[in-house]
Amino acid sequence: MSTLLALNVAILPPPDMSARAVSLSATLPAAPSQGLRLDADRRPHISLTQQFVPRDELDAIFERLDEVLRDQPPLTLQVTEGGKGASSVWMAVERSATLSRLHERLMGALHGFERSDGGAAAFVGGDARKGDVAWVTSYRQTSSFDAYTPHITLGHASNSPRVDPLTFEATTVVACHLGRFCACRQVLRSWELG
Repeated sequence: MSTLLALNVAILPPPDMSARAVSLSATLPAAPSQGLRLDADRRPHISLTQQFVPRDELDAIFERLDEVLRDQPPLTLQVTEGGKGASSVWMAVERSATLSRLHERLMGALHGFERSDGGAAAFVGGDARKGDVAWVTSYRQTSSFDAYTPHITLGHASNSPRVDPLTFEATTVVACHLGRFCACRQVLRSWELG
């Protein structure tokens, strides 16, 4: 077993929003999906941080998260549209000042625990693609702070799905062990906001 763990601190949407994301994921064409489908084992989520961390420091990490999240009120979030990257598609979430501030506070709080030498063994079942390892390794440099783009990944497809704008209240933040496709696979700890 790896001494490092691929960690994601993320917002779990409420059940109705999660169900909507799972339904959209299920409509994506099978061939391009590469096996990624949202379900109870691959939870819809909005990442706040991703990094490799030492497994034996999880208690200290959870204490830091306790401090950051202790007085955090629930977040009102807005899904704005569908989005598409090189191959993945998502529900875009507005990067509000409140959400950006929480992201930045968490990135700062966990910086000292972050390691750059994680590999596939740090993911659930050791089942990660090279792209998954590269994504987590470079998250701070390429996907954080000014580059932070909150979203709910739906899967892989050639075209972005139609996503109707909607607003929801987020009250749950989790620390997840990441799996293949950087899916939120195993909830290690959860926090209820407010």
